[in-house]
Amino acid sequence: MNRFIMLLSISLMASWVSGQDIQLPAPDRAGGKPLMQALNERQSNRSFQDKPLTVQQLSNLLWAANGFNRDDKRTVPTANNRQELELYAVTKEGVYFYDAKNHLLKEVKKGDYRAQTGMQEFVPDAALNLLFVSDSEKASSQRYALIDCGYVSQNIYLYCASEGLGTVARGSFDKEVLSQLLGLPSNQEVLLTQSVGYVK
Repeated sequence: MNRFIMLLSISLMASWVSGQDIQLPAPDRAGGKPLMQALNERQSNRSFQDKPLTVQQLSNLLWAANGFNRDDKRTVPTANNRQELELYAVTKEGVYFYDAKNHLLKEVKKGDYRAQTGMQEFVPDAALNLLFVSDSEKASSQRYALIDCGYVSQNIYLYCASEGLGTVARGSFDKEVLSQLLGLPSNQEVLLTQSVGYVK
């Protein structure tokens, strides 16, 4: 059994490194620190090591941020349950769309585009830069979509506090550059970005 787990881990790591679509392992829904401790340790960090997250950390983080915890409902609320927000993950290996329903990272583009996701010096060092994309055809309004971004961002903060990772939400980015990077249609736009990684 131990050998099977080891081979499975190697296989998952190989798919992570290769930069293709990544079927994430099931999130660990029972782990982590108690909520009050995570709230006490929640903070923003702006200095990161250029060190990748594990596939399991990525799985847990994305599920906590905006995954499905019931058949048709997510870990965060949205106005009128419109579920207008989607996440893109930008790593050293590439740009990925988080398919929350299938808990899958779909490759958008190969290569290291982390520096394009923000204007701060630390952005290229963060293992992961998340892009929050809203669909105006689904959203009740942009105002509500922005509020909903706050819920997703706080879930990321709490997961990072629980896992011993650093994070910071960022409003300073070039929306046009990111729209082109992701190939977004006119009804979708990046509303917020957030860096995650190991703190220096």
